[in-house]
Amino acid sequence: MTHSLKAFLKSSTLLVTTTLIVACGGGSSSGSTTPPTVTNAGPTYTAGKYDPSSTFDDICNATTEKFWLRSWTDETYLWYNEVPDLNPVNSDTPVEFFDKLKTSATTASGTPRDQFHFSIPTDEYNELVNSGASAGYGADFVLIQSSPPREIRVALTQPNSPASASTNGAVNFLRGAEILEIDGVDAVNGSDTATLNAGLFPDAAGESHTFTVRDVGSTTTRTVTLTSQIVAEQPVNTTEVIDTADGKVGYILFTTFGTNSAEQQIVNAMTEMKTAGIDDLVLDLRYNGGGFLDIAAQIGYMIAGDARTNGRTFDKLTFNDKHPVTNPVTGRTITPTPFHKTGQDFSVSENTTLPTLDLGRVFILTTDGTCSASEAVINGLRGVDVEVIIIGTKTCGKPYGFYATDNCGETYFTVQFSGQNDKGFGDYADGFTPMDDPSVIGEKITGCIVPDDFFNALGSESEALLETALAYQASGECPVSTVASAALSKPSYDFLRDSSLSLLNEERVRNRNLLRNSRIETQR
Repeated sequence: MTHSLKAFLKSSTLLVTTTLIVACGGGSSSGSTTPPTVTNAGPTYTAGKYDPSSTFDDICNATTEKFWLRSWTDETYLWYNEVPDLNPVNSDTPVEFFDKLKTSATTASGTPRDQFHFSIPTDEYNELVNSGASAGYGADFVLIQSSPPREIRVALTQPNSPASASTNGAVNFLRGAEILEIDGVDAVNGSDTATLNAGLFPDAAGESHTFTVRDVGSTTTRTVTLTSQIVAEQPVNTTEVIDTADGKVGYILFTTFGTNSAEQQIVNAMTEMKTAGIDDLVLDLRYNGGGFLDIAAQIGYMIAGDARTNGRTFDKLTFNDKHPVTNPVTGRTITPTPFHKTGQDFSVSENTTLPTLDLGRVFILTTDGTCSASEAVINGLRGVDVEVIIIGTKTCGKPYGFYATDNCGETYFTVQFSGQNDKGFGDYADGFTPMDDPSVIGEKITGCIVPDDFFNALGSESEALLETALAYQASGECPVSTVASAALSKPSYDFLRDSSLSLLNEERVRNRNLLRNSRIETQR
């Protein structure tokens, strides 16, 4: 089975007939995003009456598209009975109308329960998810302070990208470097946010932008001019094997589950760890917003091994109460996702047996950028009694997911299911929180609260989160200093993935970030 973006043949057995496999399907055999267009004025609204969404499928005038959204939401949205029944015959565009079709309920902490409702043009979605490539520099940024005086730093760079290349003997962007100016505009106190956004998040390849940066530990600044390229993300960014007094510790920085190449890269990394004979694993998911649930299930298997996972559930999907037995998207009987023992044909063939580390515990590095499929790894492993020790800060809190659905050239994402582990647990809408976090928000599990460290390289034994994991591995407890340092740290920040999240909530790039922060279910 090929997981490139390919045609999904419509079936009368499906309630939603234009479903795209998230990160792996297209709306037509050619990948076209210009479905048939009609010119009629559309159907008539009757309160409380919902015709099947297939009635309006790919009829591309604004009114009929909104009727399709209304019916599709009523059929598949997890909290469909909390959505207002709005008349589609109004002045909203389809995207504006879709934005209103969600619950207004909140979690226990007061956070909106549905923060994950968005859409993206289908052609853009296809390009981004099939290849993992988008226009940019190969740099991810962190917005530590969003209002003036802003603090914007480089969090991560991709290998072989403009960001990691050198100019006059100096690497263009180093982790922790502070962005002070963009194209002559003050990034700290300036009000020209359009220029700042344009520089941080170029629309296309070939754009040149100039940055004034100050590196960690430096009192001077330097000027860097970068030209954007189509950069493919490397899901496994860094691996290390660290010798300690208590055995070998493997380290893997894994940044996304959401591209086809992620499967091969994480299998290669786990093979490297197995060959090295590691005794413990540190899996760095601090910037991993999610992706394919099937790859998350593979990671769970490779960490825990066959004995712990055989016949057990990695994740079981629950849809709305209209669909207790049958998946409303695939039309199939709902069956749990197992711990996958073989390749799933994203980039590893289905007959390939996966390596296993057979570990009874794992250290996972987390921030509020750890979301969705990353959280599913934590939850799935806990469901089979692997001890998960989280080092960092609270995760984002997304036990939900969806199937991407194309209609008339726009791909829509609405929460359609929640997931539970082998023990039936999935209630972490406020995230997983280290046990020693003094706050009461989130599902508390074993771990140490440590603020992200932008002043040391990822994978360095001196980097705060990895250093704390190694200290815990040696002593079995959190260093005393971690709680104190967390109390002094700055509040929660925004992780700005290149071309994924705008400096000031520009919709175009905000939705790309939501796409990355997704639990992606494939249709089989």
